Amino acid sequence: MSRATAFVPGHVTAFFSAHPAERPAAAGSRGAGLTLTDGVTVRVSAADRAESASGATDASRETDGSHTIDGPHTIDGSHTIDGDPGTIGAVEDVVAELGCEGADVAVKTDLPIGAGFGVSGAAALGAALAANDALDRGRSENELVRIAHEAEVGRGTGLGDVVAQARGGVPIRVEPGAPGVGALDGIPAAARVEYVTFGELSTEAVLGGDTTALSAAGEDALARLRADPRLPTLMDAAREFAREADLLVPEVAEAIAAVGEEDDAAGREPDDHGAAMAMLGRTVFALGTGLSDAGYDPDACRIDAAGARVISE
Repeated sequence: MSRATAFVPGHVTAFFSAHPAERPAAAGSRGAGLTLTDGVTVRVSAADRAESASGATDASRETDGSHTIDGPHTIDGSHTIDGDPGTIGAVEDVVAELGCEGADVAVKTDLPIGAGFGVSGAAALGAALAANDALDRGRSENELVRIAHEAEVGRGTGLGDVVAQARGGVPIRVEPGAPGVGALDGIPAAARVEYVTFGELSTEAVLGGDTTALSAAGEDALARLRADPRLPTLMDAAREFAREADLLVPEVAEAIAAVGEEDDAAGREPDDHGAAMAMLGRTVFALGTGLSDAGYDPDACRIDAAGARVISE
């Protein structure tokens, strides 16, 4: 058996503007966010030079970023999510594009699906990296990122997670699209990140509706951050974006306010820490110990500096 494992960081989007296009490689988003050391691990295993053969039909669970559907799926290799039979649509598309449907794909993550962490995009990119290594497909990094990005866009489960996760750090998506089309910059910074999730929010529902006001708010936030590329500016722009785009949900708004009140009580500058909403999910994230100080019991990690990568077994 040949096998390989890839790690892809989670990604919380602070703000964005949507840029659909006829070509999936040209579609995407502009905006900014944080990549996380909490992420997704994908292992691809296959017989040497394995090709699609069995055509087996499994009763499995399909997760497309924001919802789960039970039902039969025709797949050749076994697909699992956290040890249970299941498949993510964008992963299936990546595997098919690389011609390795006979491979076994195991996706593992501690991050919740559909809550604003880019799990679907991370799984697609991890599958691309691991399948390319395990089956010696000979694709470059940019090619693999493009394949995963197109799969994510095609499934309607994200626009900018894949390119951000490939880069790592604090990516700023300057122009939308896959490598060769889009453009990235970033904030050179490191920080502890805390997050609390209150549930799912449908990416498809938001992106499938009228995004005019949302995109206008995202463009304003991006212009502000590019003029002052610092973490405090990113967090403040994220809070303003969520309000202007009318995306705040009550639980997240309450947590953001609680962190702000704690900052005020501690005498911190208003934009020094703070919290913001992860796009798109019922999730709040903060830098430093903001959520802990406000009395929440958050998960904690750090900004991931390396981006998506193949890792040793």
